[in-house]
Amino acid sequence: MPVFNRLEFLEPAIASVFAQTFADWELIIADDGSSEATRAYLRTLQDDARVRVISMAHTGRPSVVSNVALREARGEYVAFLDSDDIWLPKKLEIQIASLRRHPERGWSYTKFALIDAFGSRTDPARTRNWPTPTGWVLEKLLQEETVIAQPSVVVLRRLLGQLGTFDEELVMCYDDELWFRLAAHSEIDGVDEALTLVRRHGQHSGSDIIAWRDRRQVFEKALQVKRGRRLDDMLRKLRAQMSAGLARSQATSGRRLDAFATLCSSAPHSWRYPRCWLGAWAAAARACAPQSMRTLVRHLRRRRQLARS
Repeated sequence: MPVFNRLEFLEPAIASVFAQTFADWELIIADDGSSEATRAYLRTLQDDARVRVISMAHTGRPSVVSNVALREARGEYVAFLDSDDIWLPKKLEIQIASLRRHPERGWSYTKFALIDAFGSRTDPARTRNWPTPTGWVLEKLLQEETVIAQPSVVVLRRLLGQLGTFDEELVMCYDDELWFRLAAHSEIDGVDEALTLVRRHGQHSGSDIIAWRDRRQVFEKALQVKRGRRLDDMLRKLRAQMSAGLARSQATSGRRLDAFATLCSSAPHSWRYPRCWLGAWAAAARACAPQSMRTLVRHLRRRRQLARS
């Protein structure tokens, strides 16, 4: 568990570990330079021999903090829990029992439900019910036919030892990159039950620009390994989509030169996907146009709309 403040969410997250019906666990907390109030709370946990707290100077990079904790893990399996999310009581028991029944599967995930800052579940009608297929899921992940929430995952520690842990160059999408590597090397065990609660609130870090940039880097890294024509074509298209999304985000954020630099640098691998980059070029052009021209375009659009009506 990587931790940086947010004490109001941290306490229920840790309580959900202690509430597990599977009791043979160790909780390794890497504290990324939290304030004294959080550090004082973490000190109260160390009376339990199953809890270890690692104090760090602040990095602001969850991938780095998580890897510090992972290097200390001693168990057969590793599970991930963010400091603002919650496990339901039977989560570990169900996942580990299923993995032991299916030794050909090196990792596991569950369905998840969304909760708000107060712990209330989001209206199910307003959220997508992602399936949790079992088996080889790399292509399904790339096509977004399934989504893996980080706190839902349990993985064999020896498999992480073979493949490596989180990519520390990534700020936001480091978990997706690891899931792609795992999915390319092992079948997954899908648990079709929402045993994980993922919290949505106003204290998340990161930005749209960082997310688009990281996601593009994830696909660029995946393309370094030849996976066959079908998957490679899929990855190239996804890289083009991420480049276009990054350029649009940069343009709408006022970073016009960055947007054009992204479009120019991505042109050699994006030209064959016009639907990906034409919209991004348009967004960049709009962002760079003088205010008077943008006002004129809006005026002309309104006149056309009125004429049609």
